[in-house]
Amino acid sequence: MLDWDDLRFFVELARCGSLSESARRLGTDHSTVARRISGLEAALSLKLFDRLPRGYALTQEGERLLERAGTVEQAVHGIERLASGAGSAVEGRVRISAPPALASHWLVPRLAPLLARHPGLVLDVSGTLSAARLSRGEADLALRLSRPQEKGLVARKLGVLAYGLYGARAYVEATPEAARTFLGYDEELAHSPQQVWLEAMAKGRPIVFMSNDLSSLVSAARAGMGLAAVPHALGRTAEDLVCVAEGAGAKRDLWLLVHPDLRRAARVRAVMDHIIAVCRDLNTP
Repeated sequence: MLDWDDLRFFVELARCGSLSESARRLGTDHSTVARRISGLEAALSLKLFDRLPRGYALTQEGERLLERAGTVEQAVHGIERLASGAGSAVEGRVRISAPPALASHWLVPRLAPLLARHPGLVLDVSGTLSAARLSRGEADLALRLSRPQEKGLVARKLGVLAYGLYGARAYVEATPEAARTFLGYDEELAHSPQQVWLEAMAKGRPIVFMSNDLSSLVSAARAGMGLAAVPHALGRTAEDLVCVAEGAGAKRDLWLLVHPDLRRAARVRAVMDHIIAVCRDLNTP
């Protein structure tokens, strides 16, 4: 007998090709993923994957099954959203995906009034650099720093994150401008507007610290290691940081995404309205 839940494991492994990564995404362990895949192959009497040293690769039979399993997956997620969107009470869990630094340093401190108004609400905030796939139920709401490309989602522009060049007050006061060093993103975000602007401001002076995480750059700036491109929304709340230059060309649009099946769910609507309200001051340096 086919266990339909095995298809969920099959689709995830087919997409990422790794037992460990599939297990991480599914919230289980790699041995469970391997067992589920073996069970599915036995039930169907098909070899779905070639086990290679560097991961799992779909066979021809696996490719054909993936086409059909994708349709099943979309239907299941649609049913889940239908059930999740029912009811008029503002209660239950709402999952929010957002860039890590924005989530922890800006969004989370502004969520307390929302929970005070709706004590039955449970907020699950995930700070991640990867884009949560709303159509697959990985989040109910998502904040993004670029205009979404996915079809079938409802998107609203919340505002603009303007950047400035920030450093620790003690560092700026003690270090001549020509001697200041810089803190920037690594190769992963080398082409982001704020990194391009930072390098233009550096004018050949050294970038002594690199990271793919804005929180780490803010921490390095607060420790007196140099100057970093930081959104005013974060920099102006840190009393020990001072802005030494405005980033006229360093701006990122902030977008809010929701699946149309959930936009009218009372609990999701309440969270959306709150996020929209607290984002009204983003354009103020």
